[in-house]
Amino acid sequence: MAKAKTSSLPDDFSQDWLERLDKRSTFSRAVLARFDALTADLGGRENLSYQRLSLAKRAIYVEAVIEQQEARLARGEDVDLGKVSVLTNSLVGLLKTLGLDRVAREATLADYLAAKGGSR
Repeated sequence: MAKAKTSSLPDDFSQDWLERLDKRSTFSRAVLARFDALTADLGGRENLSYQRLSLAKRAIYVEAVIEQQEARLARGEDVDLGKVSVLTNSLVGLLKTLGLDRVAREATLADYLAAKGGSR
């Protein structure tokens, strides 16, 4: 049985959490844009190993959980600062493992022309 689409961060991480997001929600589009930006900075999703993609999904999930906690704090709600600290350290570790610098993609002339809408 397929899992239902969601428009918010699931309570528990699962490998397919990004795929299960309802792409119509603002939250989902923002999270997917971050995932796309992260994978682009790592050289493009198509160039990443399964392991790097898995770590990228986890980094985006952890980042979203941290931001939820920060939003709760901004609203004056109670926040477990120890949890936020552990999550932040986890995010730093994931990002360091993935790499903090952008990776250039190799592009051919055909790739360039396709991105520009073809030759004139």
